[in-house]
Amino acid sequence: MQPAIQRLVQLGPFPSSSLAKAPVLRELEALLAGVQTPVTKDEARALVRLFGPDDCFGLAWSLLYLVETSPDWRIDDALDGLSGEWIERLRERGSCRRA
Repeated sequence: MQPAIQRLVQLGPFPSSSLAKAPVLRELEALLAGVQTPVTKDEARALVRLFGPDDCFGLAWSLLYLVETSPDWRIDDALDGLSGEWIERLRERGSCRRA
């Protein structure tokens, strides 16, 4: 797994925009920018667990795009047991992708 993704996983789910602190946001932004694409299936599976309660000042969009770069991305099983706005968005986008 890429070091940037390992660090993102260590940091855990993204904070809400109302609670996020500038240093954390800068680190998240730098880590997301440092991920090499396409991500692997295992990396995508790890990344989907990082979505927080909102868009975290747009960083959730970057996360979503990274997940979607995985050529082996299979949404059905990777999202089992997960919920929230961003997970639903991935489910919707995944069903359109396979149609």
